[in-house]
Amino acid sequence: MPTPRVTMSKLRHTLQLLQGGGLSTRQIGAALGISKSTVSDIASYARAAGVDWALAQTLSDEELQARLYPPPVARQARHLEPDYAYLHRELRRAGVTLQLLWEEYQQQHQGQAYKYSAFCEKYHGWAAKLKRSMRQTHIGGDKLFVDYAGQTVAIIDASSGEITQAQIFVAALGASNFTYACATPTQKAADWIGAIIDTLEFIDGVPRLLVPDQPRALIARPDRYEPTSHRLLEELSAHYGLAVLPARPAKPRDKPKVEVAVQVVERWILARLRDQRFFSLAALNRAIGALVLDLNQRPFKKLPGCRASAFAELDRPALRALPATRMAIAHFKRARVNIDYHVELDGHYYSVPHALVGQTVELRITATTLEVLHGNKRVGAHALNARRGAHTTTPEHMPASHRAHLQWTPAKLIGWAERVGAATAAVVRWQMEHRAHPEQGYRSCLGLMRLGRQYGNDRLEAACARAQSIRSPSYKSVASILSSGLDQRPLTVPITAQASLPLHENVRGPGYYH
Repeated sequence: MPTPRVTMSKLRHTLQLLQGGGLSTRQIGAALGISKSTVSDIASYARAAGVDWALAQTLSDEELQARLYPPPVARQARHLEPDYAYLHRELRRAGVTLQLLWEEYQQQHQGQAYKYSAFCEKYHGWAAKLKRSMRQTHIGGDKLFVDYAGQTVAIIDASSGEITQAQIFVAALGASNFTYACATPTQKAADWIGAIIDTLEFIDGVPRLLVPDQPRALIARPDRYEPTSHRLLEELSAHYGLAVLPARPAKPRDKPKVEVAVQVVERWILARLRDQRFFSLAALNRAIGALVLDLNQRPFKKLPGCRASAFAELDRPALRALPATRMAIAHFKRARVNIDYHVELDGHYYSVPHALVGQTVELRITATTLEVLHGNKRVGAHALNARRGAHTTTPEHMPASHRAHLQWTPAKLIGWAERVGAATAAVVRWQMEHRAHPEQGYRSCLGLMRLGRQYGNDRLEAACARAQSIRSPSYKSVASILSSGLDQRPLTVPITAQASLPLHENVRGPGYYH
């Protein structure tokens, strides 16, 4: 029976007025400010308990209440309680619902099963007693939560004694709570991405969603609704087919799994390492790795099994396979293309297509390569070169004129001239021998080639012979002879091929004027 809704003083007064018998239930209720039905209930309970006004005066309030409202007699339960831990674990499987689990429970316990509404109510009441991070239902292979712990571990340089603080990265899968941890030098973008890749290789698969915080190292423009990812995080997403869903800023409840995992790592791993001294990051990671294996084997307190067994049952079958190759971690830098169609990185110059002169490009730099990106399209790639002041040039990046210049060497130019004739070969040799550097004569030689295409090799040979006769084997002299048609006039002095001429081109001799 329900607990009385009236005070004990009004209950006693009701018994007193009922004892007199001169008033109706309506009148008694109006006098005491209670309903007539309440007066009738009190009268019924008193008759059933054998309590009148005289007896009520001898009883305390507790004794009177116990007489009028005895506790209900527990009836024998005819329903079988479901296994709530099993239900909680099964709900993490893809496609499993409470409706399906209730139907299975009903088939197994026909006649003793709760109705669906009571089944759901009892499960939700059980789940409400769990911790906040465990109360959420996560599908196997769905989410990987990542974060850095607040605590750090000291790394001592054995040679200098300098102490640096290693950062502790923590990751946890949503369905199984399977945990991974490692130490990194800093919390820069490369450290974040490298640790996430190590996590994927540790679990040997790829979940559907990655849930990080919104640190500047990963998120270029943090925002509550539409955060903009860093280029390196976008590359990770594309390489592994992993969607990224950053938690809202300052909302730790968006990623409670990793918040609890961080706490567990700090208490179960870092606390055990507090008295150890580490002289390298690798040594620290070996110690952390051993304790991570033990952590994942620890039994749950409120659920059956452990993280490792839950991972094998829930997450592992739902993970997608890793790609064939590990993603190369890169960093990005903006650069402006110089007028010589090269960009500078650490003192070395790398070529880009000459059409991009003056424009801004993005450099993608890995441990061994440099890629040049323009409009999210790769326009150049080079092996990294540490030689300062030097140039790495791809011929396809050069203008056609520069490319033609690059393809010619002194040997090739002299070989071409010899095929034209002895006089042309002598003029070309003169260009090579009378310059401070052979490459200074390339332009004149390429000009002679153009004249050969324009006037023909026979006229070029004749013009070169006349240029030698007047002691002026320069490009301008040969061009002037061809344009004026002097090459078609007979020479009065026979010309013999020679390898050298007087030292100065302005010493022409008397034959120049005839």
